[in-house]
Amino acid sequence: MGYFRIVNASSPAAGPGRIVLLTTSHRVAPGLLSWPAWQALRAADTVLCADGAHPQLPYLREAGIEVSEAAPTAQELIDACAGGRAVVVVATGEGEPALTDGLARLAGSGRVRMPELELLPASYDLPGARLLDLVQVMDRIRVECPWSSRQTHEGLAKYGIEESYELVEAIEAGDREELREELGDVLLQVVFHSRIAEEHPETPFSVDDVAGGIVAKLIHRHPHVFGDAVAETPEDVKAHWLRTKAEEKRRTSVTEGIPLGQPGLALAAKLASRARVAGLDVPLPEGDDIGYTLLALAARAEAAGTDPETALRAAARTYRDAIRKAEGLPDTVEE
Repeated sequence: MGYFRIVNASSPAAGPGRIVLLTTSHRVAPGLLSWPAWQALRAADTVLCADGAHPQLPYLREAGIEVSEAAPTAQELIDACAGGRAVVVVATGEGEPALTDGLARLAGSGRVRMPELELLPASYDLPGARLLDLVQVMDRIRVECPWSSRQTHEGLAKYGIEESYELVEAIEAGDREELREELGDVLLQVVFHSRIAEEHPETPFSVDDVAGGIVAKLIHRHPHVFGDAVAETPEDVKAHWLRTKAEEKRRTSVTEGIPLGQPGLALAAKLASRARVAGLDVPLPEGDDIGYTLLALAARAEAAGTDPETALRAAARTYRDAIRKAEGLPDTVEE
């Protein structure tokens, strides 16, 4: 580690000086600093950084900022501010906890004339910035983890289904902490599959392609937000969505795109919804099998604005509680 010189530190009458701890986000391109940060850097008598490989250093030096590689103690930093000098510390990724703790101890002792202390964020995370961390972590896991490095789309498919059901359960339970966690698990599936897709020998794509595709789709299907179309009610919005979706897909049947592998009640309701929205008067098939009765009930629920799958799960939970009561157990149970 290098060192720095204390210059003109023999004039205490000039005041105790100023320490600026400059923090930056690794999720923002290096060199993109706020105007107050550039002002502090240019006005500083000394600029220090403990990490000689800090990504900001080449850009600071290119801008004419002289940066010394040094990791001073709290007392050394205070001494460097003597005579009213200003010292900027470009914080490393860890945020300089040892230095800030040392400064706090000295300030609390009451025996040291402390310089002015300022924490100055030089760059800020935009909303969604932590997604970059997730992509970076997933990339490393894919390379270094013996299990993750061997996974395929087909092998992970069951986890996508499981995580989706757990998300629905968290929503229905109204558990905010569980909801946050389950959303993360579902998001992991998206990032994991996208990372695997990068390795395809013929048609690779990345998480950026996935995000770019859904952004384009959302913009195209919301002409009332991003264009000149007008939508004043939820029904207007749905009409825009269905119309633009039909133009995109150019399907020959309203049944196209409905996954047949979904739960039976949800499948029946989706088919009934497609037919109803398309204005098709298709009589329900009749039969003695219980399946036809369930089909009719699902269609009736959908027409009334009720999701039959959700309704059945709610009834099933009530039935579960009744069973537990008959067993002499509490109504609720940890899943």
